[in-house]
Amino acid sequence: MTSYSGRVAFITGGASGAGFGQAGVFGRAGARIAIADIRRDALDRAVDELREQGIDALGIPLDVTDRRAYAAAADSVEDHFGEPVTLLFNTAGVNGFGSVEAMTVEDYDWLLGVNLGGVVNGLCTFVPRMIAARRGGHVVSVASIGGFEGGRMTAPYSAAKAAVISLMESYATVLPDHGIGVTVLCPANIRSGIADAHATRPEPAEGTGVVTDDDFVDALREVYSHGMDPEHLAIHLERAMAAGELYAIPYPEVRDDLERKFGAVLDVIPEVDELVPDGAERRLRALARFRAAARDRAQEAPRA
Repeated sequence: MTSYSGRVAFITGGASGAGFGQAGVFGRAGARIAIADIRRDALDRAVDELREQGIDALGIPLDVTDRRAYAAAADSVEDHFGEPVTLLFNTAGVNGFGSVEAMTVEDYDWLLGVNLGGVVNGLCTFVPRMIAARRGGHVVSVASIGGFEGGRMTAPYSAAKAAVISLMESYATVLPDHGIGVTVLCPANIRSGIADAHATRPEPAEGTGVVTDDDFVDALREVYSHGMDPEHLAIHLERAMAAGELYAIPYPEVRDDLERKFGAVLDVIPEVDELVPDGAERRLRALARFRAAARDRAQEAPRA
């Protein structure tokens, strides 16, 4: 997709950071912008800033983990613009750092709920509408470079982002048949306020393993202050979308780590299974039969 003029974009987490960068870049490219965010004050300020740039913008207060509210937000956006959403940006995200063995179920509920559940809610709300509209479009979900590898202090976050990457890979096998592009954006450091994400969290019922003391949060703010500018990140994203790329990873500094990670995975795979030398060939034949049957079934399924 290279033209966004007149299309309606729905961007979660749009009041700041990566989401606000996307709102500015795609709004100036001609899209009409609906930004959703849980922080009403930040949302109002962001809408004012976008409108000052001449962007047709709407603010929607939304907790992305609330499915009913999500459906109502989708209805409101379509009613306001008189057009279906054909650009979906699942950008809202939170992080909480804490040693993996100290994390509580409430920590997992919060971090998985926003970072994975919010994406699922966005996809399940808007993708059927996009298909039914028959106008094509593009779906973007923001994962993270952290989704490619776990970490001692980022276990729930990394797990959620890994799931988002896999989820978008799955959607990419289907949505292009409907003229809908799919991109998963995997940033490293972004200049954003994610160090203070815990301020939007519901109170944990049984304690937390997330570290929120002032010294630690100040150190995080310092790290994020050196991150990529959100609008620059959005420009890289737009280029990936225009090129039809599934992955957008505009951080040269992560190449060595990814080569090490995937190289380590490949290194443990044997050339031949010594116990059953023809086992791999037999399994591949069975898998090929299954895939052919699945393709036939998909082709027989009624289209919206």
